[in-house]
Amino acid sequence: MELSDDALALWGKKSNRDGDPRWLPLVAHLVDTKNVEYWLYTHWLSDGDRNFLTQRIASEMVKAGLSPVKAQEQAEREMGKLIKFLCYIHDIGKATPAFQVKRSYNHDDQLDEILVDRLMHHSFKGLADATLSSPAKSPHARAGEAILQDAGLNETVAAIIGGHHGKPQSKSPIDQLVDYTSNYYQSDNDEQAKAPWKKAQGELIRYGRELAGYKDIKDVPPVTQAEAVILEGLLIMSDWLASSEYLNDNVDYPMFTLIGLDEGFDSLDMDKRWQSAIKTWKLNDQWEPDEVNDAKRYYQDHFGFAPRQIQEVMADKLLEANDPGLMIVEAPMGIGKTEIALAAAEQLASATGRSGVYVGLPTQATSNAMFRRVEDWARKMAQGNELNFSMELLHGKAYLNSDFTDLPRAEDVDLDDEDSSGIQEGAISVNSWFSGKKSILADFEVGTIDNLLLMGLKQKHLFLRHLGFSNKVIILDEVHAYDAYMNSYLYKALEWLGAYHVPVIILSATLPKEKRNEIIGTYFKGKYHSSFEQNLIAADGWEDNYAYPLLSILDGQELKQISNFGQKLPSHELQIEYLDEDPNVVMAKVEAKIANGGVAGIIVNTVKRAQEFAKLVPKGVGCLVLHSAFLATDRMNKEEKLQDLIGKNGQRPKKYIVIGTQVLEQSLDIDFDVLFTDIAPMDLLLQRAGRLHRHEIDRPEGLEESVLYVLKPEGDGYGDANEAIYEKYYLQKTEAFLPRVVKLPDDISILVQKVYDPPTDDQVENLQDAKEDSDKHFAKENSKAESFQVSDPKYPKKETDLQNKRKLRKLTLHGWLDWDAGNLDENQAIAAVRDIRESVEVILLKEVDSKYYLLDEGKETVAVDEIGDRDLAQEIIRLPGVLTLDVDKAIKTLETITIKRFPEWQNSPWLKGSIALVLDENNETTFAGYRLKYLPAIGLTHEKEEGEK
Repeated sequence: MELSDDALALWGKKSNRDGDPRWLPLVAHLVDTKNVEYWLYTHWLSDGDRNFLTQRIASEMVKAGLSPVKAQEQAEREMGKLIKFLCYIHDIGKATPAFQVKRSYNHDDQLDEILVDRLMHHSFKGLADATLSSPAKSPHARAGEAILQDAGLNETVAAIIGGHHGKPQSKSPIDQLVDYTSNYYQSDNDEQAKAPWKKAQGELIRYGRELAGYKDIKDVPPVTQAEAVILEGLLIMSDWLASSEYLNDNVDYPMFTLIGLDEGFDSLDMDKRWQSAIKTWKLNDQWEPDEVNDAKRYYQDHFGFAPRQIQEVMADKLLEANDPGLMIVEAPMGIGKTEIALAAAEQLASATGRSGVYVGLPTQATSNAMFRRVEDWARKMAQGNELNFSMELLHGKAYLNSDFTDLPRAEDVDLDDEDSSGIQEGAISVNSWFSGKKSILADFEVGTIDNLLLMGLKQKHLFLRHLGFSNKVIILDEVHAYDAYMNSYLYKALEWLGAYHVPVIILSATLPKEKRNEIIGTYFKGKYHSSFEQNLIAADGWEDNYAYPLLSILDGQELKQISNFGQKLPSHELQIEYLDEDPNVVMAKVEAKIANGGVAGIIVNTVKRAQEFAKLVPKGVGCLVLHSAFLATDRMNKEEKLQDLIGKNGQRPKKYIVIGTQVLEQSLDIDFDVLFTDIAPMDLLLQRAGRLHRHEIDRPEGLEESVLYVLKPEGDGYGDANEAIYEKYYLQKTEAFLPRVVKLPDDISILVQKVYDPPTDDQVENLQDAKEDSDKHFAKENSKAESFQVSDPKYPKKETDLQNKRKLRKLTLHGWLDWDAGNLDENQAIAAVRDIRESVEVILLKEVDSKYYLLDEGKETVAVDEIGDRDLAQEIIRLPGVLTLDVDKAIKTLETITIKRFPEWQNSPWLKGSIALVLDENNETTFAGYRLKYLPAIGLTHEKEEGEK
């Protein structure tokens, strides 16, 4: 159909760049977005996501008599039509007077007047003088939903339109047409003024309907809530792309540019426009995973070694699965779970049609260590196929990781170039477009677990996060390490991942069976919309399976548990000795144990205690301290040094002491000759023990046997600090069940289950009070966690519910993000899903003779004015929580310091918004009633000033 001049005169975009006023007809932006999203749907979205969006429709067609193949083909056509219409119609709310009289962002009054005059020269008479009823009450997303619902579009799809700016409406806005009539039609009661608006809106709807292939708007099918979330994410991504005049604002890479005021829709070649833009944007290739049908060859090609028998058996068992969804690997530390997971990820991606991988870990340190391994794995796949994959390191200090920052930009990669040997190679690159909220959309990603937990937190643009994860295979390491609050978010994320049929791989050496069962049940509920108690197919006694190692695979609705891996894993004994926690007592024992050489590890539960130990290290003995109270640059260097010293194939020192907090217990491939650790729950103690005699190397004299020294106060208690971190209930049970000799790996599961299994409570004396406190804490944490969590996915109870208007209303996105957590920055979001107090990061410097210097090790004589702003922005540290109990007051004080000393920071893109804390020439200062001191060897210390309460 032909559009009228009225419809063609409506603007969708306008701007004035360097005195050049430009615009874009609304219909052009609608068609641009339609073209972009359809391309993303057919070429960027994974096969798995497309199958998820079409499987319900295909299933209904099979029931109606079509063959499965014909049904799938028809379902894909139907979803393609919906995609086209949805994205075309997303900005129909801009075809209203409330939007058309909006001022331009840079308040170019002349441009605004020209476009309004143009409308008045057509049929929109008197628009400039119209009195609208609170235009802000009808933003164009809300207006679009109201217009479309009034036109007959079902509520589930209309609600997607209402939420395309990141947050759905709380309820249907259909009443807007009555309450704010003039916002939609220029007048409340002048039918002559209303008519051209109604006509133009109707034309644009009809035009989009015909482009998509619908005869009537009522033919647009309803969708389930989970389908709507993915479609919303895809719409937001498409809208952002179609709104980009230039790639990453670089004028050398034009995309959907605006046009001159003397040009119109007819002057645009819409096909050439989107094809050129996509060619500019598409800098990476899509991963096409292979079936892993030969584990021996796969391991050799991808990891450079032959698989262990347990690794080969796990790969073969996964290959046998018909509909693999969830895979849980419980195996000893150092057995090669990372390789098991990466091989499984490719097999699962091949079987379920995924196009990326996300690996989530507990900490930044473990993420950094894993990044290098995943990058190497992904690079081999890229090189084998001459492809360019995008990769991201997702945590707040990623810019300090040289493995990540050394990756080339995607736009700089030319796979047509040959290396010096004449071989064309693939590449791993960083795609600048995948940044900020879009970072989760990259192909391969390693990051802290927060990224996944945030799937459950109500936040604007949450749809993009769900879209990013739905495209991938998910690997989660060390899942035993999360508390009740974090587990609540983990289970919420797993339920939504199940809803999208996303394959998930869970890794742990010490997983309590209650957590294993909860993971299985939550994922099952999401995927099959039902409770696993009634519908799971599993062998009797699966809930209490103590086998170890253990592989659990959810294959369709059947749970398969495999514990026979052929040859039994080699075992060894771990000696347990208790020792008074007093640092002087412990250090004397450490010194005696490494008298003939060796590397001793000391893992403690608090930063303050780590610093106390560091001060007692004997002279002449090398020492490395690692915890959270270091400058980011110092901490990164220490992590790398630790791997170089005692990682696999490291250059081990003759005599050395490593002191650290919980960062040393998880996912780090390091090896101690002897280990001392503060008491912790059983699973964490065994995790720490996993760093003891981890590698097959010769041991110094006297350290041939594995000995773990468990540190605790004398008497019945465990100390206020330990009990503030770990529940006394689990510490008591750990002490009760930890034997003097542990057989590894045979005893791991047995010991973990004893501590976490409630029926064993009666075997521990005087446990009742601690148990009651634990139950209260668990209930409190769960209740608190649910405050800002999204709801579980809503499904139609019967197929006919999607055809019932009253029942359909309950299945929309309306209210999905109501009562959200607000517009949180990264630190605030992490605090929200980890239940920690909001922290404050500062750039830490020292002042000597009115000049400012760096503090990190080896750079103490480097002045601030000798380095660039980007490097200076890396000199950050997180202040101890006790200094920022009143966060707002602390920030205000620090902002005053910063503005006074560094006013020029506000003009720097790297430093704007940063706050500084300045120490004196002795690396000391006072703040919030505490005396602070920074030493590169032990980090930031804080002591309460005399006289402070």
